[in-house]
Amino acid sequence: MNNFIPFLLNFVIMFTMRSVMADIESRNTKQEKATFAGGCFWCMQHPFDDLEGVVSTSVGYTGGHKEDPTYEEVCAGSTGHTEAIEILYDPSRITYSELLDVFWRNIDPTTRNRQFADAGTQYRTAIFYHSEEQHRTAELSKIVMEQSERFEKPIVTEITPATKFYVAEEYHQKYYEKCPVRYNRYKSGSGREQYLKETWKTDTQ
Repeated sequence: MNNFIPFLLNFVIMFTMRSVMADIESRNTKQEKATFAGGCFWCMQHPFDDLEGVVSTSVGYTGGHKEDPTYEEVCAGSTGHTEAIEILYDPSRITYSELLDVFWRNIDPTTRNRQFADAGTQYRTAIFYHSEEQHRTAELSKIVMEQSERFEKPIVTEITPATKFYVAEEYHQKYYEKCPVRYNRYKSGSGREQYLKETWKTDTQ
């Protein structure tokens, strides 16, 4: 009897630990990635950060040919990368379609290799899909945008398979929090803020 109690205690501890690990693994498998490019990545992080179901966001570089590119290299336009945001989200709390809706509402999808004051392939708009389901959803959302008659010119945003994403330097992460004055001045001065308000007839983040 004396030996049975420690055995039972160890069994309960092991069972509890396995249950906790299984729960953690289950939660992790629910998380998915979404990757979007919408010009200057400073302005693309804020709209997604406060969404219910978004676990985390990181800004960085993707779609290029050079390994471990720096901000200066990407800005020079020689690496093929575009500034982008990678979103980790819980699809049981927010859908990929909802993320796409936020994406479209924060870009000008009718300009090629440019977003507002920033010109070059590094500022092209793109949806980088991580699965065929995301691919189909992205293509459908683009069709919906095209048929909405909201835009006078054709939509040129790319829809392409996701490639390696390189997280940008730390000082770029959540720039709207670190340097709010400069961030707001840039967002307004670049023309982004005015365009979004006129296009969607509403305030943007």
